[in-house]
Amino acid sequence: MKKRNIINIVVTIVFMLVAYYFLLPPINITAPGFWVFVLLIYLFYLFLNFLSLGSFVFSGRHITRFEFSKYFKIMVAVIPCGFFLILFVNFVLSPIFNSKGYSTRIVINQDVSFKESVKPVDFSHVPLLDKDSTSKIGDRVMGEMTDLVSQFTVSNLYTQINYNNTIVRVTPLEYDGLIKYFTNRSKGITGYIMVNSVNGEANLIRLEKGMKYVPSAIFNENLYRKLRFSYPTEIFGSENFELDNEGNPYWVIPTIKYVGVGLKEEITGVVILNPITGESKKYSVKDVPSWVDHVYSANLILSQVNDWGLYNGGFLNSIFGQKNVVATTTGYNYMVQDDDVYLYTGITSVASDESNLGFILTNMRTKETNYYLIPGAEEYSAMASAEGQVQQMKYTSTFPLLINLNGKATYLISLKDNAGLVKMYAFVDVQNYQKVVVTDANEGIVKASENYLKNSGVENNNSLANKEITVRNIYTAMIDGNTYYYFIDSDNKKYRASIKVGEKILPFIKVGDRLDISYLESDEIFEITKLNTK
Repeated sequence: MKKRNIINIVVTIVFMLVAYYFLLPPINITAPGFWVFVLLIYLFYLFLNFLSLGSFVFSGRHITRFEFSKYFKIMVAVIPCGFFLILFVNFVLSPIFNSKGYSTRIVINQDVSFKESVKPVDFSHVPLLDKDSTSKIGDRVMGEMTDLVSQFTVSNLYTQINYNNTIVRVTPLEYDGLIKYFTNRSKGITGYIMVNSVNGEANLIRLEKGMKYVPSAIFNENLYRKLRFSYPTEIFGSENFELDNEGNPYWVIPTIKYVGVGLKEEITGVVILNPITGESKKYSVKDVPSWVDHVYSANLILSQVNDWGLYNGGFLNSIFGQKNVVATTTGYNYMVQDDDVYLYTGITSVASDESNLGFILTNMRTKETNYYLIPGAEEYSAMASAEGQVQQMKYTSTFPLLINLNGKATYLISLKDNAGLVKMYAFVDVQNYQKVVVTDANEGIVKASENYLKNSGVENNNSLANKEITVRNIYTAMIDGNTYYYFIDSDNKKYRASIKVGEKILPFIKVGDRLDISYLESDEIFEITKLNTK
């Protein structure tokens, strides 16, 4: 019997090592995945003992029952005991007894002014394309690369980042199956796709050396296996694909800690892994490099904000009185400001009516969160209002972007056709969603904003300025089928004008000409809305 037990232990250890290689659980008692792994190994060991520690009871030539040994019954009893122990620990650490700890997981600053803390919109830095439209553009670019399309697929990550003050979504290529992995692993994955979230320009960026550590690789080159073997005790969040300021690709993976087993998730830092060399380094939250945009996931931020809104008045109040209990709306979006990406979502009452009490903006790198008490339309009401303006077209609304237009909180919504192409822009007043103006996308986003301000009876006195400039350099570019003229004046300031601003003037402007212009102020390139030659 002792020899049989030793054999069972040895076989279980072998099974555990094989299972660990493929399942990759964290060796951390606070991780739910660790206990699932322990249960799997224990059940396997029980099965082996079932075969060796049980015996059949015969009556004559017939089996009457299967009898287990006392030792085996004790081993079986361990499972429910362990299960109830975990439940008890989590119950003690739950919001029932620790509501304050849950409500303070995130610090929310409410003493802020929207007009003062959110910069006036700069339409050259507004992500007009959502992830779905970006994905369609990326797939189209990949389809044009005949040397790659048969070997690789496009990952659906499309991480939105601020890359050298340009808003883009980036995503890596992936091996297209097991066979393609073996035929390409020596050189790795040689590119990633970058899509400009403002104008839809897409490029496949080719790398001199290929990426080897990716999710679709197998064995030790698999990204998750590489992470697990390098950091066996760490609990990882979802990976993000980002670029440093030189365009080098990196995996950015948050590290997580829990209280109890799987409770009160919090980010402790990130692991940044080079997919080309496999080199990695762990950073604490306060030491994360400035080029990293995503440390905290959207789901974690929403969870913590909901806990703040639910338990701010205590656990009993969250169920019975529900005084001042609020929650986030069901969607969210991103905006960019000061080289950082922010998450935006509305805050509504638990009654789930069609209005918001305000909204939050959270820095995805630092978790700094501001709550703006601006009552107004809930996002889906604004989306329905925009769709109602062109209901005959059957366009669908993207989730709104929140912008500061003329000092007021305003929803900017893109309206897409069945192919996912943006056909119109809609501006909706946050505080009055009946005030909506829709403009054809071919006229440009600046013209759409002017139409909104004009039709809403609001003078655009916040960001529109007038000036006389002397042209030092002229450049032209074709974007989405529209011609744009770029100017540098004698003071080295940069301007941009669509051909629609002055199709009878712009083609004839020469270096040295003096222009009277009206323009929207921004941090980089000023958008010209009107111009005349002197």
